[in-house]
Amino acid sequence: MAVLAIAAFEVRAEDATRSPNLPERRRIVVSIPDRKLLLLEGERVLRVYDVAVGKRSTPTPEGRFAIINRVPHPTWYGPSGTVAPGKNNPLGSRWMGLSAKGYGIHGTNAPSSIGKAASHGCVRMRQQDLEELFEMVTVGTTVELQGEPSELLSKILAVAVSE
Repeated sequence: MAVLAIAAFEVRAEDATRSPNLPERRRIVVSIPDRKLLLLEGERVLRVYDVAVGKRSTPTPEGRFAIINRVPHPTWYGPSGTVAPGKNNPLGSRWMGLSAKGYGIHGTNAPSSIGKAASHGCVRMRQQDLEELFEMVTVGTTVELQGEPSELLSKILAVAVSE
């Protein structure tokens, strides 16, 4: 047991001393009030997407989570049954499940909801945007769901929108 603890400590120490020339890890930041999803590498913005977030009665959770699974062509399991992959599926063509149980980032069969507080708490994306993001992240990617606009996020959004 002590050997495992020492090995785990050494791995963490190695991670802390990595070369600064290695690429920084990607992360997703969702500004719930702005209804924007940012894909960042370090502090560099790679992409900005419009999204739908949870409505008042079923809000998007706030906090720091991780992507725990990625499912192409998911089946939707709802209270009145299942919907197979396809154009009628409320999840669209991709699902990225979060460590917040029951929540994820997914597509939609109601694209007019994008930019609104309309979901049951998940983050909805346009199909094309979702498929692009799906290819750019992995299981383990950090997802920050922010309920209040931060100064840094406001600056990033201002620059990203002006480009």
